[in-house]
Amino acid sequence: MFTLTAVQHLLNKNIDVELLCLKDSRIHIEASNLGFVVHPIKIWGKIHPLGSIKTAALLVAGSYDLIHTQASKDLWTLSPAIGMLEIDYPLIFTKQMGSYIIKKDLLHRWIYKKVTYACAISIAVKKNLIDTCPIDPERVILLHNGIDTNKFSPSKGNKEKIREEFSVGNNKILVGMLGRFSPGKGHEEFLFAAKELNKRYDNLVFMIVGEASRGENDYELQIKNLARDYRLDNIIFTGFRSDIPEILSAMDIFVFPSHSEAFGIALTEAMAMGLPSVCSDSEGILDIAIDGETSYLFENKNSIDLALKIEQLIISPEKRIQFGIAANRRAIDYFALDKLTDKVISIYKKAIEEKRKVEH
Repeated sequence: MFTLTAVQHLLNKNIDVELLCLKDSRIHIEASNLGFVVHPIKIWGKIHPLGSIKTAALLVAGSYDLIHTQASKDLWTLSPAIGMLEIDYPLIFTKQMGSYIIKKDLLHRWIYKKVTYACAISIAVKKNLIDTCPIDPERVILLHNGIDTNKFSPSKGNKEKIREEFSVGNNKILVGMLGRFSPGKGHEEFLFAAKELNKRYDNLVFMIVGEASRGENDYELQIKNLARDYRLDNIIFTGFRSDIPEILSAMDIFVFPSHSEAFGIALTEAMAMGLPSVCSDSEGILDIAIDGETSYLFENKNSIDLALKIEQLIISPEKRIQFGIAANRRAIDYFALDKLTDKVISIYKKAIEEKRKVEH
């Protein structure tokens, strides 16, 4: 879905974009609904000659300056397609998550040889990319994912609306987390912290926003059963919500307890909304949150430490305000999609210019 957002912002900058994707996929459906120029193909994936042939035919028929993919697996289709043509298109890919598979064999070296630049969404992913892939470190660029800071803005929320919907009084402190139900997102630590904090405070409400990933409904049920076992009568499970800015605006404290993240997009959204946060000190989060300035960091997977750090914000309204202001400022300065789109365009221009010099 981030690809669709990126396409829209490129179009807003007068960059003509056409989207190549798997036919009948979610991204195909959503892109068509948005009115994007879409080229769906049925065959895609690792070493599928027909997919590469169809892609090469599309490149020949069109008029393109470069190719940018958001997933390294797409290189298995794109690199052979470019290899079939006389034009050596600049090829850029964004690495969205780390991998622990070493990809420096002869076949991977051939696939990655066509890559002009690789963009990594966090420092941890950048290091992982250099360690595992056959690519020149000088061609790896740190490029964080961005958020729409016009959409995610304190001025766009409606705190009272959401609190009324869920009967959360203004005298309550609402502590929330946002993320799909999937192991490693930190739901267990969040519930344990809630149980401990309920022993000391009677003005708290906890909220978990999100739904189970495909095939993980049992995990969602497990988490809800755990909340019941902890007797958390003051917890709200909202399920899927499309009104995330309004949901975030209702919260007083945002918790991001994920065990491992390539990049915490939900955290940047919460920060843009001016929320103070408590986050695990795991890689990918360290690019975003600043301990003692925008957030309190707790020891990864340590539920007791999480509870203690949340408590520091519960007892200090002044600190919540201070962190919230700093969080909003950092989100705008470093993660505003408009600014990051400008950086993407500068990478495009550099890649195109390099190819032209080689051709001449």
